[in-house]
Amino acid sequence: MSNKYFLVFLALLFSVSVYSQHGRHRNSLISGRVMSTEKEVVDFATVYLKGTNQGCYTDEKGIYHLKTTAGEYTLVVSAIGYQTVEKKVKLAKGERIKVNVTIAPAVKELGEVLVTTSGVGRVNQSAFNAVAIDAKKLHNSTQTLAGALTKVPGVKLRESGGVGSDMQLYIDGFSGKHVKIFIDGIPQEGAGAAFDLNNVPINFADRIEVYKGVVPVGFGTDAIGGVVNIVTNKQPGKWFMDASYSYGSFNTHKSYVRFGQTFKNGFMYEVNAFQNFSDNDYYVDTYVREFEIKEDGSVRFPPLDKNKIYHLKRFNDQYHNEAVIGKIGLV
Repeated sequence: MSNKYFLVFLALLFSVSVYSQHGRHRNSLISGRVMSTEKEVVDFATVYLKGTNQGCYTDEKGIYHLKTTAGEYTLVVSAIGYQTVEKKVKLAKGERIKVNVTIAPAVKELGEVLVTTSGVGRVNQSAFNAVAIDAKKLHNSTQTLAGALTKVPGVKLRESGGVGSDMQLYIDGFSGKHVKIFIDGIPQEGAGAAFDLNNVPINFADRIEVYKGVVPVGFGTDAIGGVVNIVTNKQPGKWFMDASYSYGSFNTHKSYVRFGQTFKNGFMYEVNAFQNFSDNDYYVDTYVREFEIKEDGSVRFPPLDKNKIYHLKRFNDQYHNEAVIGKIGLV
């Protein structure tokens, strides 16, 4: 035990000796205050001697004290938001000097900032009860315009079957003639089933605007339920082309092609074409109404049992449609 205590004593003696020698070497002092060009105190600024590991921070009054050895140094002062300052200092052994430092704010010139707004933002921030969907985020997917509309609160879509089936659009409970469909502000009444929202691919639209209740006077309609306005893609300039194709269950094919060109004289043309095809031969669970043909050629229908359900494959319900939309004009 006595040997162990002796070793501990030697170790403590050695450390105290090293510390004392270290302290004797650092007998010079640099102190001062760091202020800004606006005469404000700069606290927590970093003050150090360049090329050494000797440094400190300013206190809440901007004052620093830095002990060091005799020699010539470069005093460096830096702080967040300010320009770094360097000063040459020379210290004799045991000398104490005062070095006040003034630092200027670091002003950075930002590059040009372009602020733009999209049609989606303008509609969502308008005075009308309106919502806009950015259709570009859904491009080149199997989504249709009708499918994108179901993301809007208060909008519901009811389809009677598969691809090409009858569709009913509801806005806050209103449907039929109380809900009007527009493409670029042009009403689509009587356009035909090919232009039903569940047939038109999402690539056709740049955004979809839904106005509920009171609608802008520009639509010139009395739709008390609301208006759906399909805003088509804008001309990107020069020659362009966009195409997509998808294949799904029940031999379903969907394709879309868009191309156009803008000439130097401002004349432009654009063609949008899409097609939908499906066998629609999926299985359904339903009751079957059977019939019998009598010898005299008349038909007899036995009583219908709606509790007897059959799992049957649909037939004679194949759907196929194509549509082409052309635009010409001046830009």
